Amino acid sequence: MVQTPCKTLTLEEFLALPETEPAYEYVDGQIIQKPMPQGKHSSIQGELCTTINSVVKVQKNGWAFPELRCTFGGRSIVPDVAVFSWTRIPIDANGYIANTFAIAPDWIIEILSPEQSHTKVVKKILHALNHGTQMGWLIDPDERFIAAYPAGQQPLAFEENEAILPVPEFCQGLQLTVGDIFGWLKVTL
Repeated sequence: MVQTPCKTLTLEEFLALPETEPAYEYVDGQIIQKPMPQGKHSSIQGELCTTINSVVKVQKNGWAFPELRCTFGGRSIVPDVAVFSWTRIPIDANGYIANTFAIAPDWIIEILSPEQSHTKVVKKILHALNHGTQMGWLIDPDERFIAAYPAGQQPLAFEENEAILPVPEFCQGLQLTVGDIFGWLKVTL
């Protein structure tokens, strides 16, 4: 959904607006509302953050954040999962996590919602890669497909359950397969 304001807002004016649920993003002068997450999306997002943090946060190598506003390169986006290497996590003067993340994540993960434009999500990943992101993932739950976008390389496609997904270098020790990701959607009684 695109909101057409009465006047064009600058990035600074956009950032001064109150946050909404679902979040709005600022892309090329347009204000675009993210779709409300649904069951598959929410399940994968929650499990990814927990799983990533169980390895990289424990080792103090990185931290995965769900729905975190990241402002960089003239845009303000809210990736489904933004992962930052430990040394790049913005902190305030007291050593606590900052509220404002004015840098690109090291790893951006997007989970496609049914009504979401594949092209717009890929453009978001490519924008992040062009601003220092090391790795992007696009997860399509309906197609059971994952595209990985390593910085400076061709995208990689993954569909086989046994396929081990690439992760950024600072996430070594984290091993996920396509079957792991989509297995989180299976409900057994």
